[in-house]
Amino acid sequence: MPCVLCGALYFRNLTDPNADRISGGVSKGVRHMRDDDTAHDYLLAIDIGNTSVAIGVFDDEELIATFRIATDQDNFADEYAILLLGLLRSKDIGPDNVGAAIVSSTVPPLILTFQEVCRAHFGVDPIVVGPGVKTGVRVLYDNPREVGPDRVLHAVAALDKYDPPMIIVDLGTACVFDAISRDGDYLGGAIAPGIGLASQALFSRAAMLHRVAIAHPDGPIGRNTVHSMQSGIFFGYVELVRGMVRRFKQEIGEEALVIGTGGYANLIAEEAGCFDVLEADLNLDGLRLVYEANR
Repeated sequence: MPCVLCGALYFRNLTDPNADRISGGVSKGVRHMRDDDTAHDYLLAIDIGNTSVAIGVFDDEELIATFRIATDQDNFADEYAILLLGLLRSKDIGPDNVGAAIVSSTVPPLILTFQEVCRAHFGVDPIVVGPGVKTGVRVLYDNPREVGPDRVLHAVAALDKYDPPMIIVDLGTACVFDAISRDGDYLGGAIAPGIGLASQALFSRAAMLHRVAIAHPDGPIGRNTVHSMQSGIFFGYVELVRGMVRRFKQEIGEEALVIGTGGYANLIAEEAGCFDVLEADLNLDGLRLVYEANR
C-alpha cells in the first residue's frame, strides 16, 4: 500500500556520485543546535554515500561551501574530523560557526562515526535522516523502507525548484532513475550499475582488457582496444540513459522535466541530449529542506 509521508520516510539503500578522494529520525528531547549564540549559525549537511561523502555548508538557504571526501568505513571519527575541519578551515569556517547538522547515509556504520564527529568537534547533535523524518513527499513504493534516502532527498529538492512530473537521473555509483508524478508523488524508478562500477568490473574480470580513462571517444567504432572500450562504456551509457528516459516519459508524460545529477552527469549530458537541467547539489539541497522541516 502507498505510504503517505507527510510524513514518514523510510530508507535502506543509497547511491552516491563518483568523486575524487578529496575535492573542492529526529529524536525527541535531543537538542540539534548549540545553546550559545555565535556570529554565524551555519548548517552542516553530510550525505554519506557508497563512494564519497558529500559535505555542504548552508548560511540559511545559501550553499556557501561544498566538499567531497572518499567513503572509508575503516576511518575513525577523529580521522574524518581532521579532514572535515581542514576543509572547512580552507573556506574560513571554524567549528564555532556551525550551529546545526544533518546526516544522511547508505553506509550504516558511518552514521555513528559522523554523529561522533558532529558532537565532539562541532558541539551539535545531528538530525539523522531515517524513519519518522518529515519530508512532505508521498512515497508510493511497495515498501517505502526500501527507498534510499538519496532518492527521496532528490525528490524533495527537485519539487522545491520545479513543477512535476519529473524524471531524476542520478549518475553515480549506481545509475538511478526516479519518477515523480504530476501530483508530486514519488512513484519509484530503476537502478543499474553505475558507469564507474561497470567499468571496474570489466577491467578486473577481463584479462586482456586493461584500465582506460572513461571519456568521450571520437566515434562509436573503435579502431583499437582502448577506443573500443571507451566507445562501449560511453555510448553504451548514453543510450541507456536515453532509452530509460524515453520509457519513463511514456508512463508519466512526455512533458516530464528531466533532471541530471551525480558525478558522471556532466560527462554524458551533451551527447545524451535528454536532460533539461543539471543539478550538482540536489542531495545537499534536499538535506537542507528536510532539516528545515524537522528543526
